Amino acid sequence: MTRHAVLKMPAIADFDASYFLSTPGAGKTIAELRKNQVIFAQGDNADAVFFILQGRVKLTVLSEQGKEAVLGLLESGQFFGECCLNGIPVRTSTATTMEDCTISVVNKATMLATLRDEPAMSEFFMAYLLARNSRIEEDLVDQLFNSSEKRLARLLLILARFGDHGSSRAIDIDISQETLAEMIGTTRSRVSYFMNKFRRLGFISYDAKIQVHASLLNAMSSDDVPAPKAS
Repeated sequence: MTRHAVLKMPAIADFDASYFLSTPGAGKTIAELRKNQVIFAQGDNADAVFFILQGRVKLTVLSEQGKEAVLGLLESGQFFGECCLNGIPVRTSTATTMEDCTISVVNKATMLATLRDEPAMSEFFMAYLLARNSRIEEDLVDQLFNSSEKRLARLLLILARFGDHGSSRAIDIDISQETLAEMIGTTRSRVSYFMNKFRRLGFISYDAKIQVHASLLNAMSSDDVPAPKAS
């Protein structure tokens, strides 16, 4: 049986959540998707859980008035579509690939049975849910207490996967200023203003991709990114 190359074969007697999610089988498939493919659309039947093995996925929602908002950008190691496990019958958002992706698709019945019968899978899934909840709380605090300029700086650092090491990191996906604006709750013109300001201050630069420099992280840490007059 084929499997995702980066994961190791577990011992036969043990259940390995990563191996389970990276191999096709009963109730599971591995989908290879191209950039900008719709994985599911808002209103579709919700009958499976998805796990990103490689690539990034954008979640969006469309209001009754036709306005689209970006709910989040997901990357490898993250689940999405899990609301079906809670009895929600239709998709409440649209999931679209932002680059070529490898995604594990586990149907609802198989996922529920595995969570029930395999403690290791339950622990793996619970760890994801707790981490996501912490991220949601951080995002809420960011929206409530930080200016749009600081929210943009934080988002750029997240998109560049900026950690404690390295002096410059590229945002390795194409993302428009309009999408950035939707994600931080401001206008595209404000994002354009802040991006030009960050570039002028040496926090970011443009090559083939947006390069995020350590100076932006340092500015955020030392509170040197001033709040604008209007957010």
